Amino acid sequence: MSSMSEIRQDPTTREWVIIAPERAKRPQHISKRTLAHDLPAWDESCPFCPGNESQTPDEVLRLPSSAQVSAWEVRVVPNRFAALNISGNLERIEDGRLFRKMDGVGINEVIIETPSHNTTMALMAYEQVEKVLIAYQHRYNALKQNRQFKFITIFKNHGCASGTSLVHPHSQLVATPIAATHYRRRLDVAVDYYDDIGKCLYCDLIAEELREKARVIAETREFIVLHPYASRVSYETWIIPKAHYASFGLFPQVHLSKLAIILKDTLLCLYHGLNNPAFNYMFDTSTTEDEDDPHYHWHIRIVPRLTTIAGFEMGSGMYINTVMPEDAARFMREVRASLVKEGTLSSE
Repeated sequence: MSSMSEIRQDPTTREWVIIAPERAKRPQHISKRTLAHDLPAWDESCPFCPGNESQTPDEVLRLPSSAQVSAWEVRVVPNRFAALNISGNLERIEDGRLFRKMDGVGINEVIIETPSHNTTMALMAYEQVEKVLIAYQHRYNALKQNRQFKFITIFKNHGCASGTSLVHPHSQLVATPIAATHYRRRLDVAVDYYDDIGKCLYCDLIAEELREKARVIAETREFIVLHPYASRVSYETWIIPKAHYASFGLFPQVHLSKLAIILKDTLLCLYHGLNNPAFNYMFDTSTTEDEDDPHYHWHIRIVPRLTTIAGFEMGSGMYINTVMPEDAARFMREVRASLVKEGTLSSE
């Protein structure tokens, strides 16, 4: 394992990251976390459990169960505690000489991923993960029809350290009238690269990572899974489709079954390799106005929450990662091979 610190630049943001492996704990020393089997399959106080549907706002999408007429597999409901409101004025108001504001317009929805209170996505059947992805895409494509929404974020918080308040497996979708500045930077870097080179930055990144192989965890016909060169946190993991689509909304639904396999398998490797870590995942996609963009390339970022963001990160804007991405990839490849050998993981 490498011990020399490095400062690496992320080619997709041009931000710098400190990789300091001498500060790392060995993977097998990562503390044990609450596993799914420690939770009940149904919780009478949980608003997301079957039978408690009246505790949530009216659903905007239901994927029914094939086994029972009245049952469901996935529900999507408005977030009862949404940070944004569906109605309001999008006009930007000058609030003094230096200050600007607008109404908090947007939509926040919750995707309830399964009726089971304790079946985290890593342990779901592939078919159930596919249904979650179908719900994601259905709601994404429905909300983008409202032209006031310029950006739609799909994300999942898992575990207390991720910021989640309910343990029942769920994700969220937020539609906003603006794209955040830090996200605009990703898009701007991709545009600059395309203007300079004439090709998609992420397509070139895939080719380079497959050439080097040092940070690649898995590869299928449709996807590559890797720890990025300048990972901001230990075991940061990207799932990138090989085919170029700027928007998740335009990704062919016929391929969602394959995405379900690689997403569930990747989360299962993290579940076993890192003892069910808290994590966030985000679908990084284009703005709704740039879905046919040749510059950008949608992908999934999984960010394990193994350490706490502290003063240096907040003060400098530069992250410290304590595990070399190459070492992390080597470890996760071993985990993956072990799970394939056990028959726990798809061998695709």
